[in-house]
Amino acid sequence: MTGILIAVGALLLVLLRQPMVLVLAFAVICMHEFVARNSSIDFFIQDLWFTIDSDVLLPIPMFILAGNIMSKGQIAQRLIDIMVELTANLRGGLAVAAVLACAVFAAISGSSIVTLAAIGSIMYPALLREGYSRPFSLGLLCTGGTLGILIPPSIPMMLYGIITDTSIVNLFMGGVGPGILMVMTISVYCVVVAPIPSKGNFSGARLLTSLRRGGPALLLPIILLGGIYSGYFTATEAAVVSLVYALLIEGLIYRDLHLKDVGAMLGETIRLFGTLLPLLALAGSFNTILDYEGVPRMLVEWMSHWITNPITAGLTMNVILLLAGCFMDVGSAILILSPLLLPLMVSQGFDPVHVGVITTVNLEIGYITPPVGINLFIAMGVFRESFATIVRGVWPFVGLMIIPLLIITFVPWIVHVFVP
Repeated sequence: MTGILIAVGALLLVLLRQPMVLVLAFAVICMHEFVARNSSIDFFIQDLWFTIDSDVLLPIPMFILAGNIMSKGQIAQRLIDIMVELTANLRGGLAVAAVLACAVFAAISGSSIVTLAAIGSIMYPALLREGYSRPFSLGLLCTGGTLGILIPPSIPMMLYGIITDTSIVNLFMGGVGPGILMVMTISVYCVVVAPIPSKGNFSGARLLTSLRRGGPALLLPIILLGGIYSGYFTATEAAVVSLVYALLIEGLIYRDLHLKDVGAMLGETIRLFGTLLPLLALAGSFNTILDYEGVPRMLVEWMSHWITNPITAGLTMNVILLLAGCFMDVGSAILILSPLLLPLMVSQGFDPVHVGVITTVNLEIGYITPPVGINLFIAMGVFRESFATIVRGVWPFVGLMIIPLLIITFVPWIVHVFVP
């Protein structure tokens, strides 16, 4: 009965549109005080400290700051110039260039929001001038922006790794194959569906010029992934390299970074990390209680009666996460659901890295599904378009992304091909 009352109270807070951190804090405190055996508020406070007193948190603020530095300069425009030259002869070439630019910028910034804002603000007017429809352009850029949480380095993957004690390096490498598959799927869709024929001719001279201007930015994902894949970098060391490299190319090579901008970037990084840290601490305490009370084991035993093979397990997980993505932010969904779903999936033969990538892809789709898809609201501000217009544009892409999601779920090789 107590558990039901806690659930009702948490649901009421959600319906009253209270922040997820408040909802989670209410649920965790009540569980410590009224549900868990031999627990109290003192144990709750200890759990908060034990969760955040961890070296694995160090890469997150550094990747966030590196992404902020790169989004303020001219890297996005330089990357777009390279991709436009590469796709000059393709039908729908500008749309494909937008997808490729989002993919490369995602590998630099690690953030969906930053990717959408940086690439979208430049490409949206260009797509409209080229003759692409408004809904198609909006849907394409919102979808391309979601690549920021799949292609490494990925902040949601770091959260999953921390909360499930899974190797962040292996998660990063596990996202490479699915990231390539997602980029290829969206690019092929653009070539087949886009009504705009090629309007340019490929020029090696122009491509070399673009590479000279944007080449240093292109080297960063190569350096990071090469260092991680070879085992030369840990996740924390990769974050340091990313930050130092961002400062060097923006401050010394491109000279787009000014000292007066650093304070604002630091403040933005602190604000974003400050929203993640309380959620992470509360989720850690929540998971401690669940584990102590044997909830994951009981959930596996209960669901094993009707989930009897990997196919039903994969489909069930996808449905749960797709629905969660419609109503929860990515961080909350990962921190709350992953510890519950992981034991179930492991019992059906899925490994933690595969589960982490499936989780990320599902929540990537959640970025563009109403009512709370974060990219939809970012797009309203970036593109100055109505919510209804943006939603109309993204629906075909939501359906499109289900195809690679199912492939990633049931063809594990795509996840493991780059995992050391």
